[in-house]
Amino acid sequence: MEHASVNGVVTEALPDTKFRVRLEDGRQILAYLTGKMRLYRIRILPGDSVTVAMTPYDKERGRIVRRG
Repeated sequence: MEHASVNGVVTEALPDTKFRVRLEDGRQILAYLTGKMRLYRIRILPGDSVTVAMTPYDKERGRIVRRG
């Protein structure tokens, strides 16, 4: 499966390591942390710039793969 990487900014932190992210194109999506980011307890706060991996099947959800 092919994932598209998109940059965005975290606008809101939600329970269960989920976040609202505003993408470069203006869309707002729901994103969750990858397993490695949870494992190493990498903190994500509102205002952080992140890279989100998205599948072509669901344009409303993504996976945060990198901070910064």
